[in-house]
Amino acid sequence: MSTAPSVPRFVAVLYAAAAALCAAALCHVLWHGVAQPGIALVFGLVIAVGELTRVRLEGADGDVRAVGPLGGAGALGYAMLGEVHHEPTSHGVLQVVAVAVVASLVGLAPHVALGRAPGLDVVSRTVLGVGFAAGCFQPLYNSGLLGQITAPGPGYALCLFGITLLTGLFDVLLAAAVVAARTAWPFPPLLREELRTRLSIVPAMAATGAVLALAVAVAGLWALPVFCVPLLLTQFSFRRYTSVRATYRQTISSLARATEVAGYTPRGHARRVADLSRAVGRELGLAEAELTVLEYAALMHDIGQLSLVDPVPGGATEPLEPAERRRIALLGGAVVRQTGVHGHIASVVERQADPYREQPVTARVIRTVNAYDDLRTGRGGEAPAGPCQALEQLRLATARDYEPRVVEALSRVVSRGFEA
Repeated sequence: MSTAPSVPRFVAVLYAAAAALCAAALCHVLWHGVAQPGIALVFGLVIAVGELTRVRLEGADGDVRAVGPLGGAGALGYAMLGEVHHEPTSHGVLQVVAVAVVASLVGLAPHVALGRAPGLDVVSRTVLGVGFAAGCFQPLYNSGLLGQITAPGPGYALCLFGITLLTGLFDVLLAAAVVAARTAWPFPPLLREELRTRLSIVPAMAATGAVLALAVAVAGLWALPVFCVPLLLTQFSFRRYTSVRATYRQTISSLARATEVAGYTPRGHARRVADLSRAVGRELGLAEAELTVLEYAALMHDIGQLSLVDPVPGGATEPLEPAERRRIALLGGAVVRQTGVHGHIASVVERQADPYREQPVTARVIRTVNAYDDLRTGRGGEAPAGPCQALEQLRLATARDYEPRVVEALSRVVSRGFEA
């Protein structure tokens, strides 16, 4: 009898906090009604359109996720709205959360129908992020404390921008913590990757959210479409950029399958080595750019075998003489360079057969993981080995062939049940 995977404690707490905040916000609005419904409706439309036009980006865990900068900016603008055309607003923290939740559900409905609904992690972080922004601003503004701290002018605008930036950082921290809780990967590299992934989009959301609140306070609700259009255009530019990246990735994956189609390597070997290499690289704390190079080089690490007249038995190059392994690696690098793929990737492919003390860390990872997959699948002509037996054989060869640090990182990844 199969059981559902357990939810890590931190993730369960995140879900519970978001659910409690949603319940409190919706009950508050149902009981007290919607304050200034026209304003709530206009901001709700902005949030809904933003969610409808979400952009798909690769996150720190390697998964493709969707982000809605326009929806986020609209929610932040409503959370920090104190006036509309110099008239004070009367909504509070709970109404902000309720409007953001309902509008997001409306905007996400088509995505849900197409099977592209965001996960509970994303939904929970969105709810808590909106609550965080509103909780920072609304009490300060409504109590008059914000006016005492900073008078209307540049100081007030900087305060709003600071709150939105803090909200973005709060969401990045939650995202990295969720991945760390689910995978047991080190938290600092995950945090760095999340920051790099959203380095350009978080400040844009923060600036737009602050500007929306300021513009509506002076010019009224007509300012919303004027200031939302630039971010919407930026969102479509991100969509095009991610489409180009996806095409590039698909091209490399197709090249990697050439050795399998030609019968030089077993089916699925390149993808297994790439997935496990990325996991080991993350365990070692590599940056996102290094992880991308590592994954692409691992996908094409056997492509040099296409230049051989006679295939290597089982496609396993590790049992070959060092000079022959080096020749195949150089042939592979030459093939990769001719395809127009980035030179860093070709360099890693070329150096995977060098002595490990002379290799970059990406080449060390690929060589170790490739040998591990050979042992696990019996590509070298021997019987397939179990995980412990394969790792032990790698440890015995750390004096000459494999870096001990990489082998131990592989061991930790395998011990957590990673299956490529």
